[in-house]
Amino acid sequence: MEQVTPRAIQRVGVIGGGQLAWMLGPAAQKLGLELVVQTPQNTDPAVAIAQSTILAPVADVAATTSLAAQSDVITFENEFIDCEGLQALAQQGTVFRPGLDVLALVLDKRHQREFFERIGLPNPRYDFLDGHESNAELAAQAEAIGFPLVMKTRRLGYDGYGTSVIKDAAQLSATWDRLDHAPVLLEEFVPFQQELAIMVARSTRGEVVVYPTVETQQVEQICRRVFAPARVRDGVASRMEGIARTLVEELQLVGIVGVECFLTSDDRVLINEIAPRTHNSGHYTLDACTTSQFEQQLRAVSDRPLGPTALNCSQAVMVNLLGLDESEASHYQKLETLKQRPGATLYWYNKAIRPGRKLGHITLRLDAGAEPRDVAAAIEAIWYGA
Repeated sequence: MEQVTPRAIQRVGVIGGGQLAWMLGPAAQKLGLELVVQTPQNTDPAVAIAQSTILAPVADVAATTSLAAQSDVITFENEFIDCEGLQALAQQGTVFRPGLDVLALVLDKRHQREFFERIGLPNPRYDFLDGHESNAELAAQAEAIGFPLVMKTRRLGYDGYGTSVIKDAAQLSATWDRLDHAPVLLEEFVPFQQELAIMVARSTRGEVVVYPTVETQQVEQICRRVFAPARVRDGVASRMEGIARTLVEELQLVGIVGVECFLTSDDRVLINEIAPRTHNSGHYTLDACTTSQFEQQLRAVSDRPLGPTALNCSQAVMVNLLGLDESEASHYQKLETLKQRPGATLYWYNKAIRPGRKLGHITLRLDAGAEPRDVAAAIEAIWYGA
């Protein structure tokens, strides 16, 4: 277990300055913490809430050295860092939470799958390619898994990028050729009933808190909506919690992690991927939980007691607002309409508008009698059209 640092943590360095870092701002203010952000551009969302900003790419080790000099602890908004390059800083005493070993694990999807298997978490069938294999070897591995299957680039994939559903052998070789024979993971295609997610946090003292299991729904492999809590049969939520607790204990993680899973028609839960940071599936916690995922991350990394995770309402809906192929004026007109929605809380990230880009989200707290899918559909009708 990581030793608790003797001095009080006051300044938290954050690698990454997008909307996840931006949403740390109110929580940092509440906890009396200062944020120092390393991010490439001064237009990135978190620049507006940071006490100090280092303008540099997230994988710039020299910039992180400067960040360390200004921070008591460093945490992360995303995983796309130079883990190897940061080892020297860790050896010199810089505290990273979660640890660099956790970040290194999630940088390669093969390593994730092997870790899940080693600690006994339920995986889909999978295999991997390093990039030097022949098409015949690719075909043999695919045949063992069976079509359809999913091909994922092992590094730098997110929001569906680098992920393809492969239906047959011809599509298999064509897709790998298009990826220039990059290292990939091959997984069985899981005909899931629901996609589930859960946020779990762990402190330096080994305290663990788990949020409710939620259902996530994707459109073109990007999260469109989240329903909290998930409507699942008895036992599914407890298995999700068991997976989450096992994961953070085996990782000895300090911080928060999002865990994504598939629920099959026969109620098997299979782990998909993890993200050792705040996560899109946890945005609902800003309004619908006693402690938001952002406050929880800061509590964990700054040696504060973790907060309660219960819902403060019967149920909640979160809808992502992606960029449209429309004018900027059209986006802002739709925002004004959404602002009038009773009980809704709108988060606009103030990013440059681009089709398909995550620009904001809206959360609605609902009573027990409301139908969350109808509420989400009404929001999406305003933003995306009928």
